[in-house]
Amino acid sequence: MVAVYDADGHEVGSATRARMRAEGLWHAATMVLVRSGDLRRVYVHRRSPDKDVFPGLRDCWAGGVLGASEDPDVGARRELAEELGITGVTLTPLFVYRFERPPVRCHNFAYETTWDGPVVHQAEEIVSGGWMELAELTAQLRDPATDFVPDGRAVAMEWLRRQSG
Repeated sequence: MVAVYDADGHEVGSATRARMRAEGLWHAATMVLVRSGDLRRVYVHRRSPDKDVFPGLRDCWAGGVLGASEDPDVGARRELAEELGITGVTLTPLFVYRFERPPVRCHNFAYETTWDGPVVHQAEEIVSGGWMELAELTAQLRDPATDFVPDGRAVAMEWLRRQSG
């Protein structure tokens, strides 16, 4: 069961993941930007072709849909551990980004952390990944022809906007 939200960002109930996707229900997800300790690189991965949304595309955020009544901080830690095998780090909350491109309607709780240790992919969700220089990531995100997930691109562009201003 996943948390169902209203358009204003309040949790209002729960539904199966399948129902949430099929009906385009508002929901919430966590997104964690993993940066190298020197802050010059970001971890970028390619999603599995079996994912139920945006399969096979690249993403610079680790995260996922919040479970019913799951606290975003708890969900962010859970997803980071599951997807990339990263634990014991400090997560800095950044902002909540409202993404609406039906059928995906989601409140994204964005976080940031630093990590220089090993990364272990969850095989069911991630097929490959590696570190990318921030300047290169920025250029690729600004190019609409690159193969980044739409919601991850939108949240990253908001993050970059906030970094520069």
